[in-house]
Amino acid sequence: MGMAEGRAALGKSVKQLHMQWSETKTQWRDGNARTFEQRFITQWELDAKAAVSGMDIMAHVLQRIKSDCGE
Repeated sequence: MGMAEGRAALGKSVKQLHMQWSETKTQWRDGNARTFEQRFITQWELDAKAAVSGMDIMAHVLQRIKSDCGE
């Protein structure tokens, strides 16, 4: 799997998690749900977004390296 495919797969996973969590929250609305969201869902989404950003930067760096090497 290349960088672009990995980025797309991660982006799709973030969207799926968000949709599933939104659905779950319609039924699970207590303090434990809020704690779970803060500890796990929100943090995972932030980490995934940071990973996507890092992948974008890395793709740019790799492209520049290829360009500089004449490929």
